[in-house]
Amino acid sequence: MMELEDIIGNDDLKRALSGMISGNRVPHAIMFYENEGCGALAIAMAFVKKLNEGRHPDVHYTFPITSGTKVKGEVKNLVCDMYRPLWTELVEKNPYFLESELSEALGFEKKKGIIGVAEGKAIIQKLSLTSLSDGYRAVIMWLPERMNAETANKLLKAIEEPSPKDIFILITHSPSSVLQTISSRCQALRVLPLSKEEVSRTLQVQFGYSEEDAQFAASFSSGSVGEALYSLSRKEETSATRDLFFTLMEDIVARDYLATLEAGDAIAALDSREKQKAFCNFAAECIRKIFMLQQGMEEISGILPQERDLYVEMAGKCGRSFCRSSLDIIGKAALRLERNVNQKIIFCNMVSKMFGSVRQ
Repeated sequence: MMELEDIIGNDDLKRALSGMISGNRVPHAIMFYENEGCGALAIAMAFVKKLNEGRHPDVHYTFPITSGTKVKGEVKNLVCDMYRPLWTELVEKNPYFLESELSEALGFEKKKGIIGVAEGKAIIQKLSLTSLSDGYRAVIMWLPERMNAETANKLLKAIEEPSPKDIFILITHSPSSVLQTISSRCQALRVLPLSKEEVSRTLQVQFGYSEEDAQFAASFSSGSVGEALYSLSRKEETSATRDLFFTLMEDIVARDYLATLEAGDAIAALDSREKQKAFCNFAAECIRKIFMLQQGMEEISGILPQERDLYVEMAGKCGRSFCRSSLDIIGKAALRLERNVNQKIIFCNMVSKMFGSVRQ
């Protein structure tokens, strides 16, 4: 487990957390909200470690679960302790993991887990027992937005009136989706996306990647170490995503509508929503680089030298408002993906609108 000071990025937040400890002003409930993979879990774990001043932290981890290939049984009876070895293995390897990576590690790919009533009862039972140490005891809940109302009602009193040295730490990717009865009782703290330099440094220092690989992955990470690590673990997929994006752009600027639609079909044919979501993130980052070139900001664009000519060509052929329009179009496509709209409709609509805005 890392020290709080060793985590790269979010320096203001880390100072605020350290100040809570030194000033004896630790809230009974904190909700970190982050973009996926930006380090909230690593920060939460390091905060609890610092809070306990060298004692072994007494931590209970709660996260969305369901039955799958590795743990089976009725969903209503499942609790997170059944998955604890799988969770621990993943966290020790990569505390910046994405939701899809957790589902894969726990054995229920393509299914959404929940934080159910059985887990709520398990938390209350653990908190009723004497702590293993005289330090702080923490419940770290990953994705409280997956907690149903019945579970929330069971935990409400424990969150609102905990024992003096019990603390709840919630980590959400969608704060507006967390039940109001829970979020209103927490101190909300924002975990910001990292700069490209901070992502690159994290990849090199904490995960041992080369400077070249780290810089490449950081340039498309949107400030998320988790996204960068995911792309590095799937280099062939990342390369295919890159090729697909530039094929789409070449078809759009060449005003070949039929080929543009075929590129949209190819995006829709990617074999998971996670890959389609990754394409949207990648495409948005590429378009931001085109925009920065058009604005004369090449020095801070993060464009790799070997790709400069390609971006310069795209920037010259796209209209001045294309990038702003396309970022909005891609963002709406990603939102519809989350809402399970038909992929062919999503991406046909997306590439058609991008085609129509290229000369604007």
